Amino acid sequence: MNIVSLVLAAGKGTRMKSELPKVLHKVNGVPMVIKIDSELKKAGISKNILILGHKKELVIKEFENRNINIDYVTQEEQLGTGHAIMQAKEVLKDFEGTVLVTCGDTPLIRNTTIEKFVNFHNEKKASATILTAKVDNPFGYGRIVKNEDKVIAIIEEKEASDDIKKINEINSGVYCFDSKKLFASLEKIDNNNEKGEYYLTDVIKILVNNNELVESYLLEDNQEILGVNSKVQLAEASQVLRNRKNIELMENGVIIIDPNTTYIEETVEIGKDTIIYPNVIIEGDTKIGNNSIIMQNSRIVDSDIADNVKIESSVIEESIIEEGVTIGPFAHLRPKAHLKENVHIGNFVEVKKSTLEKGVKAGHLSYIGDAEVGENTNFGAGTITCNYDGKNKHKTIIGKNVFIGSDTKFVAPVNIGDNSITGAGSVITKDVPEYALGLGRAKQLNIKEWRKKNDN
Repeated sequence: MNIVSLVLAAGKGTRMKSELPKVLHKVNGVPMVIKIDSELKKAGISKNILILGHKKELVIKEFENRNINIDYVTQEEQLGTGHAIMQAKEVLKDFEGTVLVTCGDTPLIRNTTIEKFVNFHNEKKASATILTAKVDNPFGYGRIVKNEDKVIAIIEEKEASDDIKKINEINSGVYCFDSKKLFASLEKIDNNNEKGEYYLTDVIKILVNNNELVESYLLEDNQEILGVNSKVQLAEASQVLRNRKNIELMENGVIIIDPNTTYIEETVEIGKDTIIYPNVIIEGDTKIGNNSIIMQNSRIVDSDIADNVKIESSVIEESIIEEGVTIGPFAHLRPKAHLKENVHIGNFVEVKKSTLEKGVKAGHLSYIGDAEVGENTNFGAGTITCNYDGKNKHKTIIGKNVFIGSDTKFVAPVNIGDNSITGAGSVITKDVPEYALGLGRAKQLNIKEWRKKNDN
């Protein structure tokens, strides 16, 4: 397919009332311009050129942070949509084919719609094709004026007569153009209008006057052209995408108890027969396997979770959880926690930057940080790895089949041998050999009759 897309992403978005460029605001967890770029690529359009302006360095950085290569041109002054497209003239001077124009603030358009739209344009061999929609209330939109089903004009609201205002087919702002005819027409437009801007819609007028074929393609779902110009519209677009995501997951075998109270972002993957309970938040590049259970009030971010895992009312961040693990309630896995098969992490246990081998159990009230823990080791309540000396972090290495008595403190760096035991209440500052009992308590002292003497 000989096609290039131009994505309009230069505007300030003043109605957003934000320091962030409008196109970087997130819809269901993904910046709008990233969402558009993704849909274009899914539609088979690999050459996407962003037209950037306001705070362009932030947009470029967002793509770089996600390891996405981009091409862009700069619109230094925002002088209208026609002026924006003019900035790509030099880059496309030798290109012959179709130019698809989309907007960086219309994140609801589907890749399937883009593909059908482009195919329609090419089949009709049109000089231009406009993506249109029919709406109940067309106020504020450019109306599509036709003669025998052929487009003859786009009339903006301010210029429309009463009869034109009755037309309910509107311009979406998405177009396909023959490249050579597009840039030839752009040279003929002017800015003799109220805003002093160059409008892309004037290209349609020029093409029609030159007896070129201008077609329209009617959207099946007019929700797809919802533009985001305010925080209210941002929330509306996010809600639509969340609903789509939930439906997609359920159609592929996921059980979502209450979709209305479940937040699952665009990039999340979940396997069949996994159950998602209400008030669950799943974000970022999270992958969850089959037959897992995510109970209410859990939040999972950028984590890999295998099959047959159960998580209840817990927070999981940038962690790896292998098959058969149970977590919670009220546990916290911080970044770089790795729980291997059949590990159990119970209530009020925090794990950070640690690997727990198969069968490890930490039932309650413990902190495990910067540690390596061997198979089948059991943590008593109140166990803490004291990993920070005020300047540096240190590692605790605990062997397999270790029984850790309640309220043990490991002052890292320290190594605990296989099959050893620590006594309850111990502060362990030295290595414990295999099969040994490690004790580190102050000697108990009982003072007779102390209370009788001191109560008075």
